[in-house]
Amino acid sequence: MKTNLLWAAAISALPLFSDAQTLATEYKTTSNGNPISPCVFCADPTAVEHDGRLYVYGSNDNQQFVKNGKKGENNYGEIKSLVVFSTADMVNWTFHGTIDVGKLCSSWGWRFAASWAPSIVSRTTSNGTHEFFLYFANSGGSIGVLKASSPTGPWSSPLSAPMIDSNTPGVKPCNWIFDPGVVIDDNGTGWIAFGGGDPQSTGSNLWPGNSRIAKLKTSMTGLDGSAVKLPAPYLFEASELNMMNGRFVYTYNTSWSNRDLWNNFEGRGNHAAPSSCSMCYMVTDTPLNPDSWEYRGEYVPNEGNFGMGWGNNHTHLQKFNGTYYLFYHSTMLEQAMNTGASGFRSIGVDKATVNESTQTINKMTLTKTGVSAIRNLNPYEQQQAETMFTCGGVSYEDFTNITKVTRINALGNDASQNLQVSMRPGSWIMVRNVDFGTEGANKLTLTVKGTGKLEVRLGRKGVKASATVEFSTSTMTEHTVEVDPAVFKGTRVVYFVFTEAENVQFDAWQFSNSDASGIKSQPMTEAGTRREFFSPDGRRLSGHQPTGGMVIEQCTDAQGVRHVRKRISHK
Repeated sequence: MKTNLLWAAAISALPLFSDAQTLATEYKTTSNGNPISPCVFCADPTAVEHDGRLYVYGSNDNQQFVKNGKKGENNYGEIKSLVVFSTADMVNWTFHGTIDVGKLCSSWGWRFAASWAPSIVSRTTSNGTHEFFLYFANSGGSIGVLKASSPTGPWSSPLSAPMIDSNTPGVKPCNWIFDPGVVIDDNGTGWIAFGGGDPQSTGSNLWPGNSRIAKLKTSMTGLDGSAVKLPAPYLFEASELNMMNGRFVYTYNTSWSNRDLWNNFEGRGNHAAPSSCSMCYMVTDTPLNPDSWEYRGEYVPNEGNFGMGWGNNHTHLQKFNGTYYLFYHSTMLEQAMNTGASGFRSIGVDKATVNESTQTINKMTLTKTGVSAIRNLNPYEQQQAETMFTCGGVSYEDFTNITKVTRINALGNDASQNLQVSMRPGSWIMVRNVDFGTEGANKLTLTVKGTGKLEVRLGRKGVKASATVEFSTSTMTEHTVEVDPAVFKGTRVVYFVFTEAENVQFDAWQFSNSDASGIKSQPMTEAGTRREFFSPDGRRLSGHQPTGGMVIEQCTDAQGVRHVRKRISHK
């Protein structure tokens, strides 16, 4: 059902503004790009590029935060799911919810304990389909793998037990069998590095003896031969693998132990001993030959807290749109919230300077500022309400559960698909670099449920509204209002502020202007387009019409531009 509400009387470039309106607190500031999520605790990042978007996955610290009653210390024991975010511009991030690893691996029985520190790779098969493999640490005792044909799932467990454990050839002795780092080399062969912990009884601070690397079978779900030791000095955790110019690059996090044995390391070269709990790397051509690895030093020294709030860390080096980025975690969001909780981490990202030809990672410093946008956001394509730079007062609900549970403390296993944003009075969402083009927009369509009043504010959240929408509906409905193209033009920062909200679920928004000579709206029903329908978990629906419920509609226009929207379809 669609309701067109052309309430010109409710729209004004300069409506009345009340200074008394209390807006929800921002914990991620409107000027800093880190962390990527303003309201979800997450850590141990990994990433994969697909179809022009970068998908980032991490440990769901928020699940432990909720389990703890949003207080206390993070002991990681209740983290049994993974989070998923994506971006096309590196500043506005879409939250896709959680992957319920505990449910997917229920066949493991007692052998499943937790899901930490994921690592993801993808490949295209000979018939042109995509395969995604998501590896995770099953607490500190084993490593599991999930598989999907889409970066957002649906995921399945191809095995009925962990892929790697203490009985896997070449693993013993290894204190912590965790923190997988996976890469597919230039020949299409998969490799996995893992391991960590304090030194073995026969090891030392310099050579703990807990790092492993192994070749993967063609299936990507088992080892092709035994694991071998990686000679990583002062290794503690956070193994990751990259390929650069045909060579293997292994990164890891060092321990807190003293460095008195550094001068005993013949391969140290001109590198000083790494600082405690820093990020270091090594390179090789032959990963299964321990003597072939060349130590290259630290690329992120531990400079103390410096306002970032991190001790140990986990990094992932990712190339996207021709630029390298380093993903990591910190406790900066926890510090801003100041709830008394401790150890709840948030994913951040900074630009990295990498020379692929020499496999050199320049030393870098982590920042709150983060990275710049690599492109503008198109308001004439439907945007999910879960897409934001920052926000205040936002929580998430599972689309499928709203009729049964009116208020879900999401971000646990329940919020795994079909997300929309729950808003209360004073809640707001901000998106950056919204490009309305030279002629501007003349209409705004919201997909929303409940009773409320939304003000669209430009530039700053405390300014007067440039457009206002009032709505009251018991079902998820599209509301369209006219806006002033003289105001909604150029590249702007946009705030969606709910000054009134009762049982409001905000699902999506889209501007349009069929007469614009700048960026133009492309309607989904344009003649000559090819339309396809998908379920919320990414499965293609057969036939030309959806069968009811919420669907993803995709079309490609005559110019080859793809457009996507989420909508309700009634049987």
